[in-house]
Amino acid sequence: MKKDIMICGVGGQGTVLASKIIASSAMVEGNSVHSAETIGMAQRGGPVTSHVRVGEDAFSPLIPVVGADLLIAFEPSEAVRNLRYLKKDGFVIVNSVPVKPTSLGSGEGYDGKAEMEFLKSKCDCLIVNSEKLCEPFGSSKFFNVAVLGAAAGTGRLGLSKDIVQSEIIRIVPERFREKNIAAFEAGYKIGEGYYAD
Repeated sequence: MKKDIMICGVGGQGTVLASKIIASSAMVEGNSVHSAETIGMAQRGGPVTSHVRVGEDAFSPLIPVVGADLLIAFEPSEAVRNLRYLKKDGFVIVNSVPVKPTSLGSGEGYDGKAEMEFLKSKCDCLIVNSEKLCEPFGSSKFFNVAVLGAAAGTGRLGLSKDIVQSEIIRIVPERFREKNIAAFEAGYKIGEGYYAD
């Protein structure tokens, strides 16, 4: 498999765990994997971008501009900020719930709606509301795993559902496993439904 996946969001949203699950799942499937995180500010609310490159052709861990097959964005403005990395035929999965990144300064009046409209006009994207998706699990903290389910459900992740689930079980602490697997399944159904609509 050859695939470049970028994950972006803000500190505290669990982007690094999501990239770790993708990378380890790809390795279990026998792929060569390079990954790296670029952290704008090592604090909650600072921009965080994870690069996961799968395949023998990935000599650098950083995805070049116009190189990503898939952009998974945990926050609308971060999706727009990183859109330059998406290939022409790439796919975006974005959380519609805004979390004001420190990169927006004061960010007064920021609701993410303009960013959603911009993304819809520029690329093929699946918009997911993290609050609605994660409501049954009691916290939006499960979005990082739920969005992996959505990516797997669309087929754009390129990884076996069973292997990703087994890696979630292996990596996530035991007390959170049941809810994380349920969140992954809920996201998977949303992803499957994207092409059914």
